[in-house]
Amino acid sequence: MKPLKSLKHFIHSIPVFLLTFFLLFLCSAPIVRAAETEDEDKDVLAKYREYLSRLESIEYRSDISDNGFEIVENQIFPIEISGYGEVSLIPAFDREYHRLALFFVKENGDIVYRTDQLEANNRVLGKMKQPDCDIAAVSFRDLNGDRRMDIILITSCADESDSGKGKNYKVGDVLFQSKLQTGFYRDYRISDKINRFGMNKSAEFITAFVRDDYSTEFLYTATTLEELLSHGLQIMTEQCYYRNFEKLGRLQVVPGTYRISNYDVFVIFLVNEQGDIISSLQPMGDYDNLYALKGIRCQDIDGDGLKDIVVLARYSYEGERGELAVESDYSIYYQRTGGFSGDTDIKNRYRFGDGITMDQLVEKSRAYWGWKGNSDDKDTDSGR
Repeated sequence: MKPLKSLKHFIHSIPVFLLTFFLLFLCSAPIVRAAETEDEDKDVLAKYREYLSRLESIEYRSDISDNGFEIVENQIFPIEISGYGEVSLIPAFDREYHRLALFFVKENGDIVYRTDQLEANNRVLGKMKQPDCDIAAVSFRDLNGDRRMDIILITSCADESDSGKGKNYKVGDVLFQSKLQTGFYRDYRISDKINRFGMNKSAEFITAFVRDDYSTEFLYTATTLEELLSHGLQIMTEQCYYRNFEKLGRLQVVPGTYRISNYDVFVIFLVNEQGDIISSLQPMGDYDNLYALKGIRCQDIDGDGLKDIVVLARYSYEGERGELAVESDYSIYYQRTGGFSGDTDIKNRYRFGDGITMDQLVEKSRAYWGWKGNSDDKDTDSGR
């Protein structure tokens, strides 16, 4: 009997052993991950201390290059700073981590003030290395009415995400001159809104927001059509209509623009019959201004039997030499159960020319998804 009892005990003990082992494994996994995270944090901290040591050791203009920074020679500007007099603003990027620093240098080469507390240095949080950036614009003007010269800084950064390879995006920043006249400070709330709500297009755009109190924030936060209208949205009535979207019901397609500085910001809202905003689309992307809307079409594009939305327009933007450039572009939004999903497949593969019409765009987009010939579905309130 004793051997039998021992055998039974061994058999019954196997699940307990396995369960214990499994629990120990689960408990140890977070510890391993925490240790790895701690090591990464220590590595970032060590790199930051080394970088900060180099930055703080720069006392003269000649020290900038010697400490691993590359001066942006074509973006050096003279500026009058209360408390310091006339100095040169010299931007420079750290060669290893692509972090931007601003140096304020007297005529004799002495550096009287420096800062790297800039929005462009916070694109990749928790990391030392930032995306490759260039200075897109620097402007000097009094933004808060204190009679001291403030600085508007716009950088153009490379989008290093998988979906944005090869594209650049702008990062806006404002440095206010301090009351004690000992340097500059940033209001992080202002910088956040400038970039979160697309007000980083130009110095004029930023000025209209910071100094004149115009803002595009309501375009992203409004919940009703009435709220949009109360803030000054101008509806493009010729392209405003109701459509029956199979998953989302009967909705009004409401394209509109909001004028701020010299720019028309273009957004499309989908509104139900009670006036509530169900969804919003931003086909303008990183362009500066809507130049002309060529059309909005609600038709099935990907062949799933649901109406999608195609937008064709001409947009303007500032070219590399500061010239006005105009370009045709399109956006496709696929209807899904919870809303609309922006196309990336076709956009990443095809870029159609300026002369393309809406009919041609729909035909080519459908061909990508395997449509053959023209379909008889109509862009109407009833039917598919």
